[in-house]
Formats: sequence, structure tokens, C-alpha cells
Amino acid sequence: MLYTLYEAGYYGSTPLRMAARMTRDFWSSPLNPAADTEFGRSLYAGADLFANLTRRYGKPAWGVDSVKIDGQPVRVRPTEVWSSPWVKLTHFSRDMADMRKAGRRELEPAVLIVAPLSGHYATLLRGTVEAFLQDHEVFITEWTNAREVPISEGRFDFHDYIDHVRKMLQLLGPRPHVVAVCQPGPPVLAAAALMAEDGDESRPATMTFMGSPIDARLSPTVTNKLAEERPFAWFESNMIYTVPAPYAGLGRRVYPGFVQLASFMSMNLEKHQEAHLRYLQQLMAGDGDSADQHLKFYDEYLSVLDLTEEFYLQTVDVVFQRYLLPKGELVHRGRPVRPELITDIGLLTVEGEMDDISGIGQTQAAHTLCSGLPDELKEDYVQPHVGHYGVFNGRRFREEIYPRVRAFVRTADRRFDKARVAA
Repeated sequence: MLYTLYEAGYYGSTPLRMAARMTRDFWSSPLNPAADTEFGRSLYAGADLFANLTRRYGKPAWGVDSVKIDGQPVRVRPTEVWSSPWVKLTHFSRDMADMRKAGRRELEPAVLIVAPLSGHYATLLRGTVEAFLQDHEVFITEWTNAREVPISEGRFDFHDYIDHVRKMLQLLGPRPHVVAVCQPGPPVLAAAALMAEDGDESRPATMTFMGSPIDARLSPTVTNKLAEERPFAWFESNMIYTVPAPYAGLGRRVYPGFVQLASFMSMNLEKHQEAHLRYLQQLMAGDGDSADQHLKFYDEYLSVLDLTEEFYLQTVDVVFQRYLLPKGELVHRGRPVRPELITDIGLLTVEGEMDDISGIGQTQAAHTLCSGLPDELKEDYVQPHVGHYGVFNGRRFREEIYPRVRAFVRTADRRFDKARVAA
């Protein structure tokens, strides 16, 4: 019912939204002699804010058309290389002629960036992709909005996620590198453990976990406490709704993106209110550059997708309530998941000192679980002065975190090449 009411609210506000857009266009027109008056700017700012707050935010474009490598611009083209109803594997293909101009003539390491399936689109990792493109063949998971998947396509749960990660690593093999940002940590570690146990030739050469809840019992945050304090039945009753028409997933039970977004925003409600007030003041003052930065952030932040009922509830249960992976009790398709059997996959964990989503120690827990790895294959790094988002985006990520990941990957590749020659 809530989903239907949400949609009715959106469509019901359409006349007001259209009126706001017309008002905005009228008071921003260069043909309007009063547009640059205080009165005109105030009307424009109010109409613009209303239009933006009530409009639909679709999936953002990547906008990654080129990247600079050693000062040389290199053209980039996102290309779909594999898909299922639940995910699209995108390769950011770099132009080879431009690469040669930049002095890069050899094939560079393949990196699979596993984007979180936790409400936002993979484009939230735009900065992550741009950094890795400097030195790697970059592939990323673009998870599908569950409301767009017909019921006839069946279910998608936590274990399907593990299978998908394994399938995509096999497509990139042998020995690709994998980077799990936030939510994917537990299923990516599970996939790597299963591949290691099977001696899969496509098992990753390295796995990097960034702000991931490997063991959510450690340094619990507000998010962790909410999941722990509420009974499982509460999440079933209060977080799951049915997709209405006109979406392709009509009738599918989902955890809606707008519910997740409301949860995100309520955690820092005052900050968001202040940000929109500043935006209003910037428009009234004619500060277009600052206003554009606000829009750029919120165009991404307010773009959300739905998760399937089974995936969301299993994640709550497996990761945030029963802690099956760190307790050694996770079973996948009848097989125990045993990270201790990983012996030749490099492990790098990255955490943010001020992370209020995945607390300090939750990601580091991977080192304890991967007890079969020698110390020379392990590395841990805590980035000072950054929160959750800063672990994978922003200036400190580009200048301090990414160089460490790059060095770790290069060292692992050299070790892998020596082992292959010796064999």
C-alpha cells in the first residue's frame, strides 16, 4: 500500500511541479527584465527548489568519456560485456590508440569493482572508476532496479549474489582483481573462498574490501544497532512492499529505494535541511557554481533503486543479525564457506577513521577469517579524517587510498607472474 501511495503522491503533485517549472523558466528568462531583481531571484529559487524536491530521479549517466593517463587524454567507452536479469557487467574500454600515445602498450590488470546493492546505483562509484582507469582494465557491476524485473524472472537472493560474483570473475580470468565497496564484502569474500577451495583458475589474485561489514559485531554503528535491536519479523512487516503498476516488476515484493533513502536522510536530517537552505540562498544570490555543485551531489544521492525482498531480508539476517560469515556458519548451496582455505589471494582492507556506516574493525575482520594467508599477502589501511563515502571517493581517496591499492595490485601481479614462470 505504501508504494502505491508514494506513486500516487508523485503523480498527484504533477500539476504543482509543472507550475513550478513554468515559474522557474519565466523568472530565469533573459527576456524577463525583472529576472535579476531580488524579487525575481526569490521566486525563481523557490520554484526551482520545489521542482527538484518533487521530481523523479532516474539512473544517472556515467559521464566517463575520457580519463587522463600520464597527462595524456584517453577516450573511454562503457560497454556491456555480460548481463543477467539482475546485473549488467560494464567494461570501461579505453581507446588503444590513445593508450599508446600515453606510453601504455601492455595489457593492464583487470579489476572487477563490485558496486553495492544497497539502494544507490553503481554510478555512485564514478570517482572510483575514474581512479582505477589510470592503471587497469575496469569492469563494474551495475545492479538492476528490482521493480524493473518481471516476476517471471524468479527470485534473487544473497546466494544468487555470490553466484553472480563468481560468474563475473570467471569471465575476467585468469586471476583478475576484485574490489568490494561496502555491502558486497561478505558475498565477495564468500565467492573467493569457494573459488579458492575449488582451485578455480579465475579466483582473484587480490581482493580489496573498502568499508565492508565483514563482521558487523565490531564497533557497531547506528545502522548496525538498528538491525540488531529490531526482530527479524519487524523488517518483514515494515520494510517490504509490493511493486505497483506501471512497472515491469508489478507484484514483486521489494525493499523500495525511497524507503532506504528516507532511512539514509533521517540519519543526517539537519545536514540535508541545511544543504537545501544553502542551495536556496545560493540561487537567490546568483551563485550558480555553488548551486550546480549541490545539484550534482543530490542528482546522484536521490537516485535510488529497489532491492528484492529475499536479498534484503537475507542480508539483514546473514550479515547484521546472525553474523554467519565471521562465526564460520555461512553455508552456500549446501557447502560451508571457509575463508581459512584461501592461501594465495592478496587481501587488502581499507577503512575510514570517521566511518559511521561500517565501523572500524568490521572490514579488518577479513584478516582474522583468512587465517590461511601468509602475512606478506595481507595489508590493512585506515584512512584518517574520512567517513564512509571518503573511503572510495574524493580527494583523499584519489591521493592517498588509491595509490595504496594500485601498489598492492602491482605487487600481487609480479608475484603471480613469477609463480607462473616457475611452474
